[in-house]
Amino acid sequence: MRANSRSQQRRRQIIKIVLDITGLVKEGKLTQQEAERLKTLASRDTGTLAINVLMSFGAIAVSAGILALNPSFETGAALGVALVLIGLAVIFGGSEQWSLLGTATTVIGALLLSGGVIGLFEGHIAGTAFTALLLFVLGALIHNGLLMALVPLALAGALGGSTGYSHATYMLIVSEPTITIVVFSLLATAAYLASQRLEPVYERLALVFARMSLLLVNFGFWVGSLWGDRPGESWVHGDVSSGFDTSEAWQAWREHAFHIPAWVFVVSWAVLLLGIGIWAVRANRRWVVNTAAAFGAIHFYTQWFERLGAQPWAIIIAGLIVVAIAVALWRYNLARTGGGSSGMAKA
Repeated sequence: MRANSRSQQRRRQIIKIVLDITGLVKEGKLTQQEAERLKTLASRDTGTLAINVLMSFGAIAVSAGILALNPSFETGAALGVALVLIGLAVIFGGSEQWSLLGTATTVIGALLLSGGVIGLFEGHIAGTAFTALLLFVLGALIHNGLLMALVPLALAGALGGSTGYSHATYMLIVSEPTITIVVFSLLATAAYLASQRLEPVYERLALVFARMSLLLVNFGFWVGSLWGDRPGESWVHGDVSSGFDTSEAWQAWREHAFHIPAWVFVVSWAVLLLGIGIWAVRANRRWVVNTAAAFGAIHFYTQWFERLGAQPWAIIIAGLIVVAIAVALWRYNLARTGGGSSGMAKA
């Protein structure tokens, strides 16, 4: 009975397959009728994805515009609560044709409520923790990937992470690289394992959560590989009541604090990327393969130019190495697919 239950769970999982339909038709592995049917199904999924993307960007734009009007935090939170309740009423009480509008309203309300709560708590951990819980519950309730993707970002805010922008400059702030890596590694693993046992709609949400957590793990390694880390430094430095509000006390703490040098992050990040890339290839996880490759290139170029500088010969050698890696991966993938033009992978 247990084996049957597990097999049923496996069959319920969403598997996205990438096929070269034109090539398969030419090879006689698909009929023209089968190819047209697959194209119709794919176009429907693509249209749904486009609608969801537009809805997400629209909801973010509306929320940002309202916040740009600079309402009080209380007003923003109250408006967010009202919109969430209206959106949920439309989703669960209205007809199917109004469900997208209900989802958009709920998302806008959730973003406004999150901003209002974080403002009321002045960015303290209680506000970000409440926001993470709110986004998680609403994301699971209305099956929304955008809200679920924002949960790890809210948790990162509780750990001191943030983003910033000034003219032509984008900033990523990870105040606690080590803690960020540990926390989101555990969350990504837990979410992935949970996705193996959930119904398809919740499996998708769990994978969204796992993927965003994996991105944050890589960002933690990226920052740590540049400056190293003293775990807890940002919290101690900001704790005025503990007497660390002066530069002298902070410097004294830094001298005795446990320090993880940058080279530890450099080496461990490379090992992680290699290991997770190999696992992703064997498990047929295309998104993870692409992510490992992207951050592998970021890691390579970051460490190369940090150590050697942007010299012309360094750029040429770095480029040649990346091209060689790309050719090796291409030949490997070609060998795995038997030299054919078709393949399949889980997203």
